[in-house]
Amino acid sequence: MLFNSIDFAIFLPIVFFLYWFVFKKNLKLQNLFLVVASYVFYGWWDFRFLGLIIISSLVDYLVGVGLLKKKKITARRLLLLTSMAVNFGFLLFFKYFDFFAESFVNAFTIFGTKFNPITLNIILPVGISFYTFQTLSYSIDVYRGNMKPTKDIISFFAFVSFFPQLVAGPIERAKNLLSQFYKKRIFEYTQAADGLRQILWGLFKKIVIADNCAIYVNDIFVHYTNYSGSTLFLGVLLFAFQIYGDFSGYSDIAIGTARLFGFKLKRNFAYPYFSRDIAEFWRRWHISLSTWFRDYLYIPLGGSRGTALNKIKNIFIIFIVSGFWHGANWTFIAWGFLNACYFLPIMLMKKNREHLDIAAQDRILPTIKEILQIGTTFFLTLIAWIFFRAESITHAFSYLAKMFSVSLFSKPNILPIDVIVLITIFIIIEWIQRKKPHALDFDYMIKNKVIRYFIYYIIIGIIIYFGGNQEQFIYFQF
Repeated sequence: MLFNSIDFAIFLPIVFFLYWFVFKKNLKLQNLFLVVASYVFYGWWDFRFLGLIIISSLVDYLVGVGLLKKKKITARRLLLLTSMAVNFGFLLFFKYFDFFAESFVNAFTIFGTKFNPITLNIILPVGISFYTFQTLSYSIDVYRGNMKPTKDIISFFAFVSFFPQLVAGPIERAKNLLSQFYKKRIFEYTQAADGLRQILWGLFKKIVIADNCAIYVNDIFVHYTNYSGSTLFLGVLLFAFQIYGDFSGYSDIAIGTARLFGFKLKRNFAYPYFSRDIAEFWRRWHISLSTWFRDYLYIPLGGSRGTALNKIKNIFIIFIVSGFWHGANWTFIAWGFLNACYFLPIMLMKKNREHLDIAAQDRILPTIKEILQIGTTFFLTLIAWIFFRAESITHAFSYLAKMFSVSLFSKPNILPIDVIVLITIFIIIEWIQRKKPHALDFDYMIKNKVIRYFIYYIIIGIIIYFGGNQEQFIYFQF
């Protein structure tokens, strides 16, 4: 079920009403209802894959219970390995089987040996990368002794399947989200109202910014040989705002929806395109995944400790694995490799923790230095996005070669003025609100309620006007 669909517009009020008015008095029933509602939400796409979520949930619940009883290290390791085998097994089979099979055949073809590839054309279950990481982090945390395992199976199943963030995050930790299922929720108007504002801004990002950028991005990337370098540059520029509006828009809708039900999800985006270096960008982009890899891969590998060679190795591992997490294509690995190359000099010079505040912290406008830093970081990100969006490595390099040709300085073949104006307004609003969790959190600035509601209705009108091109969320494929 898509957040930007009529189905969800009907589904959400029904679930909200039953949750607060029918099941409010009994916490266990309320949690059970959330499990059922979440399964309906997920099964709306394809009910056959509900079995994967149920098996993954059951395995990790039982692993947690087993870890509570087992004290011997060998038994505990076996339980953790069981969790990892099941979760990574599902992920590898459904997401990467065909990729590895085709890569194996291509590798032998180079040496003159030909095989017929054994591919299964497997349908990728929506959100499998997200919920497997979420449930796996629970088993790891229990194994490490960072949290006590739960015996409440209903709460655990609700934690794994919670529908607002089930298919595209944020990837929650059990210490934050699971614990919220143990406590009685009380409806808070101010929290729910702010959740609605965040949903509205998320829909604006998705429907107005991302979906309208997608029209031109799809055409330019598919027919790039027909266009000038300036048009190709415009294409990747629009893709940068498409993927940001699409994914951060989903996160805003997810976080806002969770607030309607009394839950607080972690922030997933913090205005990443205002970053002054790549290290800051990765602290602000897809925060839940970045911190997941940091805590469960980078730090166990040794992190930034040890020799320079060890630091370099760890940086490349975490970025390449992060790229591979996004999809079974060499383009994603190249995207991760390129980001590692960006990040490495900053880390080796020990400047990766330099920008922990926001740009222009106590000022309206950035300094010349900050403008150059933001511009450079954004440009490097654009180059990396070409590999992320391209169909193949060859496609990416051909696109780059055509983009950096003499025609880069010509007039673009396509110039969507309306979309450029919308993006400009969008950037200005987000810049003004860069201290806030979301851009419509402006009660502190606009005290007059009438004016605030006028702005909300203007945004709703813009969403309706520009909402004809419904696109699936990009990160559903991951």
